[in-house]
Amino acid sequence: MFQNNNLPAKYNAIKDLKIDTHGFLPIAAAYCNTIGLKDFINELIPSEMNLSAGVAVQAMVLDVLSGRSPLYRLQDFIDGEDTELLLGEDVPTHYFKDMNIGRVLDKIYNAGTSKILGELGVKVANIFQLDTSVISYDTTSTNVWGEYSNYSKERKDDAPKIVLGYSKDHRPDLKQFMTELLCVERGIPIFGKTLDGNTQDCNSNNELLSNISSLMSKHGLSEGAFIYVADAAMVTKDNLNEIGNNLFVSRLPARYNVCNEAIRESINKDDWTEIGKLAELINKSNKPTASYKFNETTILLHGKEYRGIVIHSDFYDKRKLKAINKDILKSEQKLLNKLKKINLIFNCEKDAKVALKNISKISTLFHELQTEIITIQTPAPGRIPKNKARKMNTKFEVKYTILEKVEFVKTKREEAGCFVLISNTPTTGDEVLTGEQLLKTYKGQYGVESCFAFIKDPLIVNDTFLKKSERIDALGMILIIALTIWRLMERSLRAWVSNNDEELTGWSEKMTDRPTSFMVSKFFYGIMVAKTPENQRFLMTDLNDRNKKYLKALGLDDSVFTKINSKCTPIIPKISYYQKLLKINKLE
Repeated sequence: MFQNNNLPAKYNAIKDLKIDTHGFLPIAAAYCNTIGLKDFINELIPSEMNLSAGVAVQAMVLDVLSGRSPLYRLQDFIDGEDTELLLGEDVPTHYFKDMNIGRVLDKIYNAGTSKILGELGVKVANIFQLDTSVISYDTTSTNVWGEYSNYSKERKDDAPKIVLGYSKDHRPDLKQFMTELLCVERGIPIFGKTLDGNTQDCNSNNELLSNISSLMSKHGLSEGAFIYVADAAMVTKDNLNEIGNNLFVSRLPARYNVCNEAIRESINKDDWTEIGKLAELINKSNKPTASYKFNETTILLHGKEYRGIVIHSDFYDKRKLKAINKDILKSEQKLLNKLKKINLIFNCEKDAKVALKNISKISTLFHELQTEIITIQTPAPGRIPKNKARKMNTKFEVKYTILEKVEFVKTKREEAGCFVLISNTPTTGDEVLTGEQLLKTYKGQYGVESCFAFIKDPLIVNDTFLKKSERIDALGMILIIALTIWRLMERSLRAWVSNNDEELTGWSEKMTDRPTSFMVSKFFYGIMVAKTPENQRFLMTDLNDRNKKYLKALGLDDSVFTKINSKCTPIIPKISYYQKLLKINKLE
């Protein structure tokens, strides 16, 4: 607030104004209000504290979205904000001190974070009419520093263990916890949970699959009405039994012999169905894009038959190709080392022919020999006659040429570009998924993986008041809710673009049909809102055309910066995610 009492008279009207620059946070707050976040949390976590759990959760979510500042600075973050506009209540700053936030995190844990996220996921899906017919699952690890005593008397038995485990960040020296996400529409969470740091993906899949029917029934879906998408860790005997009548798509691990057999069979058969370049996976840059083709077969695994979709990409697996090239060099050197120990020059043609026969049998995995016998004339020992030609001796040399097994190497390189999808989706019926559609379904997994960059921030999870695994569990819930808001904003933008067949202005003033929430966070930076002593608010910054259009695409208008408890109008795609999936859409 302006405190200068020596302003010229013409500025007296503004000297008592409080000027805030919230950036895009009022937009994010409107999305929190739309899903009723504050009231939802308060219903599940009643509290007699001055700071309600709902207000604290919304404040932490907005703090995370504001720039990922450490939560121990939450009080500093709130001190510079208009709490009534962002939180719906005029809350004193000192309510957000570390002790109060720690108590709220404890209450969140006691209420059950997975229960809260599960019920919130249903609420969000209903309000924004999310397509829950395809669900994607994955996990990630987050490193932490410190002892994290997991076996103290204070620790709850069901709290996640912060321990050493397989680090997906390649830091086996650090303790960690795991986070699992179940997402729809390529990245919008409808469920999540914090797991022990040494949890294996195959086991976490099994636990979720044991409850998946119950979880999805809350979304109005019965068994077989949705497709479960997960990575190769899902494919175990126990998990395939646990899936029951539910449908799934996953990647068949190479550890199974049937995987390599299916790939070799498809390559030998050479009867591929061309997919080409999938438009959904293509950007408009000049970067090369993978082209796909597939062959379908039947896979027998653990006594059951499944659909096997062998996918070939012309973007070969670089690691496999590098290994193959290294093996080719080793193969040639191995052959040369063998030949160095063999005598190749003979005085007798018969001996040379015997040697030729033996040498011709020598080969390695990637190379073979092409051999022939040539005659060599060498001067006989002794003096050179004066009037006669020098006597010459005839010798026989076995000559060889090292040849690469062209077809074999070609096959190996083709195998490097192949992987196998396994699925129990039906092969007959009106809604049967083709190999191309199953590939597009599986490719949606990258949407979950991209979420992990958002929720993994060691600066946040290593603050002093989070040195309890129970509070880290609660923090994981806060991060997942923040991710949900972020994804809902992006989904609204793209739904508006698709519905109206109109692009938005992106980076460098270029038009884009793939707007992001990050663009929103940058384009609304510096928006100034004035608040009078009479609690009236008005914009001091003129919104440009780009900002107005983005607000429209978000289901909002400029009143979001001045109106308490603003809500957005959910932008619902005209074509659902599943309908897009079934539609064959190639880039010519």
